[in-house]
Amino acid sequence: MRILTLNCNGIRSACTKGLFTWLPGQQADVVCLQETKAQEHQLEHPDFRPEGFHCYYFDAEKKGYSGTAVFARREPDAVIRGIGVPEFDGEGRYLEARFGNLSVVSLYLPSGSSGPERQESKFRFLAAFLPMLREMRASGREYVICGDWNIAHKPIDLKNWKGNLKNSGFLPEERAWLDELFGGMGLVDAFRVVNQNPDEYTWWSNRGQAWAKNVGWRIDYQITTPGIGATAKTAAIYKDQRFSDHAPLLMEYDHAF
Repeated sequence: MRILTLNCNGIRSACTKGLFTWLPGQQADVVCLQETKAQEHQLEHPDFRPEGFHCYYFDAEKKGYSGTAVFARREPDAVIRGIGVPEFDGEGRYLEARFGNLSVVSLYLPSGSSGPERQESKFRFLAAFLPMLREMRASGREYVICGDWNIAHKPIDLKNWKGNLKNSGFLPEERAWLDELFGGMGLVDAFRVVNQNPDEYTWWSNRGQAWAKNVGWRIDYQITTPGIGATAKTAAIYKDQRFSDHAPLLMEYDHAF
């Protein structure tokens, strides 16, 4: 099973940069996109319904903002939009597709980098989402939660960690929240199952020479329940072309789809 995730920083922008020309060759079973920044009625061109996929979108109410998508080779048994919290469901941040006992989620966690108000919103999301994750973990279902979590977990996950200890995305409270997921709750950072190397990043600031110097952050994840996490075989961050300020993360699991 091959699952691809990408924060496309505007699906129409990513399209003009070649995303949908590149996508068929990846042979992904499920594609999770975040920050689509479009309403579905703006995506009537066939490019946004790739051949061979069942396509689902969850748009933000605000135009040109947030939003998630899931494309799947197999038709889901059910599609779930939102976490039941209006503040975040109005921003289209959680889209789940269910296939038998497997759920694949496209998640776009709020960023707090634009100021204190957005950071408070991010903390509210973390507080609301944690009990939901506990329920997922206890449900007996297998989950692959893909997307832009907007938190780097450990110093290995960003280049300039010492300079970011007080910045959104690497705050102690945010990292402790991930500690709970990967520790007490037993969820799995699937990328690290197969790749423990430093300098593996999925996002680069547009400022300075961040991309050229690989001054990045690993904030895009595939976080799984333990059963499916143990089947992770390969993980690749694709950097040969740039569709966004994020890079696609493609993972393979020894799991039937």
